[in-house]
Amino acid sequence: MDDRAANHGDNENFVNNDDDELANTARANLLTLMDTFIQQILNIRKTLLGVSISALILAPIAIGLSVYLIRHPSFFAILEIENEFGTVLSVLLGSVIVISCVWLYAGIKQYRKIGSWSSRYNDYLNEKREINRKISSQFGLE
Repeated sequence: MDDRAANHGDNENFVNNDDDELANTARANLLTLMDTFIQQILNIRKTLLGVSISALILAPIAIGLSVYLIRHPSFFAILEIENEFGTVLSVLLGSVIVISCVWLYAGIKQYRKIGSWSSRYNDYLNEKREINRKISSQFGLE
């Protein structure tokens, strides 16, 4: 009987060890998955940064060109001579100005968000390195 009880206890320890190993593997996989997800977001951030910078450059150029065309002396002459074309041109230039203003606003807003996300991501990486260093030094895993 004593041998059976001892073997039964060993089986429980074996099962508990397997459960612990599975839990540790699941945690490691989850951390790896989270790191991969964060890395993908970092790549997307680079694309969004490019879009933001293009908005900050191209939108003011479009607004400036549209304002220049509207303020040009011959613009009103074209409106008077060409009825239909003048109306379409006015609507298009107005649309360019409105859309460019919205694009510029969105670009500035996105650029600020990307900058704050970048600093928070760097804080996360520094904290992660520090925790990994502490764990490694505590358990001698250098």
